[in-house]
Amino acid sequence: MVSEGNGDMKVVLTKPLSLDGDASASADYKAPNFAQRFLSLFRNVRPGSDLTNFQLTPQFNIPKSQLQCFGESAYSFDKNLLQQCNNAESSLERFISVVAWSISTTRPPHFGVAPYNPILGETHHVSRGSLNVLLEQVSHHPPVSALHATDDKENIEFIWCQHPVPKFYGTRVEAEVLGKRQLKLLNHGETYMMNSPKLMVRFFPPRVDWIGDVNICCQESGLQAELCYATSSLFGRGGLHSVKGKIYQSSSMKTLYEVEGHWNSTVKAKDINSGKETIIYDAKEVFSELKIAVVEDLQGIRPTESAAVWNEVSKAILSKNWTKAREEKSTVEDNQRKLAKERNSKGETWVPNNFTVSYSKENGWDCSPIQERVPPAPIVVPI
Repeated sequence: MVSEGNGDMKVVLTKPLSLDGDASASADYKAPNFAQRFLSLFRNVRPGSDLTNFQLTPQFNIPKSQLQCFGESAYSFDKNLLQQCNNAESSLERFISVVAWSISTTRPPHFGVAPYNPILGETHHVSRGSLNVLLEQVSHHPPVSALHATDDKENIEFIWCQHPVPKFYGTRVEAEVLGKRQLKLLNHGETYMMNSPKLMVRFFPPRVDWIGDVNICCQESGLQAELCYATSSLFGRGGLHSVKGKIYQSSSMKTLYEVEGHWNSTVKAKDINSGKETIIYDAKEVFSELKIAVVEDLQGIRPTESAAVWNEVSKAILSKNWTKAREEKSTVEDNQRKLAKERNSKGETWVPNNFTVSYSKENGWDCSPIQERVPPAPIVVPI
């Protein structure tokens, strides 16, 4: 944990979520007994319930916001797969690298704990080398997060819009992650569109995994990929954390590569013509030495920064002062309700500061950055 601040501005930064599946180690603390927390939490929840507005008690929270976790999937890594995407010579090699990078953004979920629900207007601004990442919570009900990242050195840009829709099904929770994701390799004039898999939390036996279909396409090259994330059944059939699919030419529908592996270990691509298999993704290379972000410019941190908004709650959780954590979390949430009530009484509509947002039944939520480039951040990830 890193806690920095002076005067009114204080922030708490914790370790990125790791590959080992241990949320306690990743988040600098050990969660209380899960069985007791679980029984009390779901006493009044019924199968089929929409959990979009469901509030967790601090005992279920890791000391960071969902906005931070979302951002970590973009800036927290050891091996730079984005650079690999940009440096590949052919369009096919770049596409395969983008598939690997997409898999790397599928971060390890942890059973029994969850981050805070971001408040409306909350931001998270972090830099790693020449990569600058800015996120904003552009809607609270429903929850919608927007991400914009630019790398001036590599001439790369990516824009994500994320809208999770969790539902309770008795023995499990499934969260469909709606929203567009696009990656632009500007040096090559290529734009890659993709979506996210669903998050599945099963209670008996306890398990967290990614499931569902992911499609990746590049209109400029005509290449597409179809990936299926899957988990084992209740009785152990199938494999945990598996991903399987293919890369093909959209015009002819000809399969070029078969893709198979596990997103938490290795994924291979098999050339259909030659039969040669190549490891295109190794999770250990991406997650081996994740570094905690540090504050480089305290004065440059916005009051809306996640690490500042939840500072007191995180400190209380890390010290296991649950009474204090509940009080501080209630203070943050009550203040948001007060601001919403004031806006409603004045007939005002809240407008995001960094994105323009639109919604349609046909296309869902869409977020476009206001600025062309993301500026360097006051919080940095050491390289």
